[in-house]
Amino acid sequence: MRSTIRTADTTAATAGVTAEHQEPRRRVPVVVHTLDPLSRAGVLSQLRGHPVIDLVDDAQVRPGTVAVLVGETPDEPLLSALRRMVRSEGARAVLVVSLIRETELLDVIECGVGAIVWRHEATAHRLSQAVLAASRGDGDLPADLLGRLINQVGTLQRSVAGRTGAPLSGLVPREIDVLRLVAEGMDTGEIASKLSYSERTVKNVMHGLTTRLHLRNRAHAVAYALREGYI
Repeated sequence: MRSTIRTADTTAATAGVTAEHQEPRRRVPVVVHTLDPLSRAGVLSQLRGHPVIDLVDDAQVRPGTVAVLVGETPDEPLLSALRRMVRSEGARAVLVVSLIRETELLDVIECGVGAIVWRHEATAHRLSQAVLAASRGDGDLPADLLGRLINQVGTLQRSVAGRTGAPLSGLVPREIDVLRLVAEGMDTGEIASKLSYSERTVKNVMHGLTTRLHLRNRAHAVAYALREGYI
C-alpha cells in the first residue's frame, strides 16, 4: 500500500496512469452524505460510472467504507455526521466543501478526514481520485490547503521550539524522518530510497506510530507532527 500525502496538483499530472490503470481492482464501497439533495445527486452522478466504486446507502456503511461528506463549510451538522461515520462506523472520510476556516482545519483532519476536495474542483476524476486515496488510507489535500495547514501550525511549532527531545509518548527520530518526507508528498518507494530503508520498514514505521498514538490516517499523523513541533 502506498503511503503518501499528495496534493491535487501533484497527482493530476499522472492521474491518467495511476488513478485509473494501476488501482487494484477491488471494489470500494462509498456513501455520500449531504443535507442538500441536489449536491447528493450531483456527486452520485459523478461517481456512479467508476469501475471500482460501489455506491451504498447509510445502512450499508461498514469499516473501510469511504464516506463523501458534502457541504459549504464543515459546520456542526456535517462534523457530527463525520464523527459518527469515522469513529462509530469505521468509515474513511472525504470532505467536499467550498470553504474551511483556519480554526476548523486541524479539527477536520483530527476528526479523521484524509482527503479534501474544493467544491469548484469536484469533477468526476477529482472525486474518484480522492475516494481511492482515502480507501488506501492515503492523504489527498489541495495544494493551497496543505500550505495553510503548515502555516497554521507555525505558532504551535514556535511554542515548543525549546523542546530538546521527544516525550516518551511522542515520536522517535526515525518516525520524524519518515513523516517529514510523507509531508513533502513522497510515496513509500521514494521514502525508502531517500532514507536507505526497505519499503516494508517504511510501512512498519507508519503503522507503528499511527497505532501507538491513535492517529486516524497519514494526514492526521502529519498534522500531529506539525502541531507538536516535530517537523
